[in-house]
Amino acid sequence: MNPPTPEKGHVAPYTRPAAGWGALKYVAINLIKEKVAAGKCKLLFKQNQADGFDCPGCAWPDRQHASTFEFCENGVKAVAAEATSKRVTPEFFAEHTVTSLMTQTDFELEQHGRLTHPMVYDGTTDKYHPIEWGEAFALIGRHLKTLDDPNQASFYTSGRASNEAAFLYQLFVRAYGTNNFPDCSNMCHEATSRGLPLTVGVGKATVVLDDFEHADTILIFGHNAATNHPRMLGELRECARRGATIVSINPLRERGLERFTSPQHPVEMLTASSTKIASMFVQPKLGGDFALIKGVAKQLLELDDAAVMHGEARLIDIDFVREHTNGYEDFANDLRAESWADIVGESGITREDIHALTEVYAKGKRVIACWGMGLTQHKHSVSTVQLLSNLMMMRGNIGREGAGLLPVRGHSNVQGDRTVGIEERPDAEFLDRLQASFGFEPPREHGYDVVNTISAMLDGKVKMFIGLGGNFSVATPDTPRTSQALRQCELTVNIATKLNRSHLVHGKESLILPTLGRTEIDLQNGVAQGVTVEDSVCMVHISYGMNEPASPHLLSETAIVARMAAATLGSEKIDWLWYAQDYSRIRDAIEKVLDGFDNYNERVSIPGGFHLTPASRKRVWKTASGKAEFLVNPIDKESPIRRAREKYGDKLMVMMTMRSHDQYNTTIYGLDDRYRGVFGLRRVVFINAADLARLGFTAGQRVDITSVWGDAVERHVEDFLLVEYDIPQGCLGAYYPETNPLVPLESTGDGCGTPTSKSVPVLLRLSTVQPPAAA
Repeated sequence: MNPPTPEKGHVAPYTRPAAGWGALKYVAINLIKEKVAAGKCKLLFKQNQADGFDCPGCAWPDRQHASTFEFCENGVKAVAAEATSKRVTPEFFAEHTVTSLMTQTDFELEQHGRLTHPMVYDGTTDKYHPIEWGEAFALIGRHLKTLDDPNQASFYTSGRASNEAAFLYQLFVRAYGTNNFPDCSNMCHEATSRGLPLTVGVGKATVVLDDFEHADTILIFGHNAATNHPRMLGELRECARRGATIVSINPLRERGLERFTSPQHPVEMLTASSTKIASMFVQPKLGGDFALIKGVAKQLLELDDAAVMHGEARLIDIDFVREHTNGYEDFANDLRAESWADIVGESGITREDIHALTEVYAKGKRVIACWGMGLTQHKHSVSTVQLLSNLMMMRGNIGREGAGLLPVRGHSNVQGDRTVGIEERPDAEFLDRLQASFGFEPPREHGYDVVNTISAMLDGKVKMFIGLGGNFSVATPDTPRTSQALRQCELTVNIATKLNRSHLVHGKESLILPTLGRTEIDLQNGVAQGVTVEDSVCMVHISYGMNEPASPHLLSETAIVARMAAATLGSEKIDWLWYAQDYSRIRDAIEKVLDGFDNYNERVSIPGGFHLTPASRKRVWKTASGKAEFLVNPIDKESPIRRAREKYGDKLMVMMTMRSHDQYNTTIYGLDDRYRGVFGLRRVVFINAADLARLGFTAGQRVDITSVWGDAVERHVEDFLLVEYDIPQGCLGAYYPETNPLVPLESTGDGCGTPTSKSVPVLLRLSTVQPPAAA
């Protein structure tokens, strides 16, 4: 690996509220940095309007889809990245070898701008050269047709892909003969998708945005709204101002959930005032959420037992439990038998603080539980999500106004892609409907997810990789091994808007296929096409790009998929190009295959679209028993973290990977993380002051980080700055993708296969190079 690029920056406490004038300042900086033309800046004010385009960033829903501009700093960054005037042309590639580009940081690669032409890699020159679209599709078709088995190819999907592109993509791949669909869900909310169906029957949110108007208590687990979903803070602000109790349950005490100045409210902006968001902060240690939630459930049960004994009103919604659930008695017996010592020890939270959190939950009449990847990227993430669901069921907080479950999805259509078939484990009913509608026998064997795809590449079982968006080599764990896996492929294909590292970590042959962004006009046969997405609360809506394409040589994702399919399979059975000529035809096909999409084209034309209502919202439970299920899961006393601690003692630390404020997923927009007080730096590691003293370090020193796992693979990163921070003892935080090399490929969540990026056992040691002493 190349030595780290020296960083120049500083650390300074951030004491102001989130957003406000600081957010507007950084918006201006990004528009200037991206060299966005004035005319395109005006279009930012239409990004959430019915006649405009949706933000291509996060999946947080719009309060009113036809409203005026709803400000979001990170949304502007995403839009500006697409609207940039900077271009990556054939001339750019002629000047740079792949080897030379590999020395640049992810931030530097992002800053080169939009891709303009399809490119093919030439190993003799170590450069990408232009290729005609027809030749590119013919190359893909030849490779796919010469594989010995369709399962030797794997097809990745980013959450940026629209419903139309994703549905056509899965149709193509299944007609080709495989269910190898690694996608970004595998790395984020897969625990939700696998865990919730076993408790409430469906792996989606049971709330809509209007429920926030009626909730009196909101529990936010493992989620930093100010960075990951800034528009959520506007919703939380309104809840806080009307008196709702908001609790942040997260190892880091994030500034955005302390105080927030809304750019939408002139009084706050002009008076430099702010709104207090969370009234309670609970900071479990990494991996401690399961024990914490179990502690709250146990305390709630004990309070309910006391209420019964004294003839008082019960805290358990016994009517809901009796009518709608199964397995409660076994669950209650497990809670009674659980040791308080184990709960406190594993959660890192005192019994007194668990009791205080339980009191808040017990007083709430309408409670919403939200969670992000702080809950889903652990070994026990599935059981944690199920336990949270069970806790909500204890008080009937599912399927009624102002209450429910809300997994806060990441990318703008990560939920929709799964809904329309991007799924390596498809159910039989979906496959039967595909067969009936399109006249071919879809493969029934489950395919590879992300981790299994990488392993199969390393074993030589997967020889071809196609990525519909994303940055696979950087988003995934065990970076050197992932890079090795991709380089062993016969062909890698990346469909993208901008240059990223995955284009440089290529197979023996490689293609870069430039595509339209969602903010750009998509003309097919002279008619502008709209695309649909599904947000975190299951609202499906349509949007149309309004910017001129960055290059006349770009094709839409849908057109690229159709032409790959035609080049590989021909058009005798399915007329791929016919579907790509008019996206309403794809929506008609989705309507035939999937429940809930009746009159798809008509309903999506209404501003705001329609709600794809999960059955559990109506208290209909699509489980084997026909009821919501209380599931029993023990506290794991033989976890990899425990085993590592037995070997390394107090030297062992547990690290989580996370985003800085100037990034979205793997896209690095800038080098600041201002709410955490970090400026111009990315190789930092956040650590508790007591751990600094205990380990013999001081803030400002540089350390190397080594992860410990039970194999012979060395996982090591160098030259990280120690930053003292409010984080539980024994825990560390650091940014990805810089620390993804420390996440073992084999360390995954039970039952979901998600990399355990929030609980990595590591050791620290001083780097050989230290910063100069202060004068």
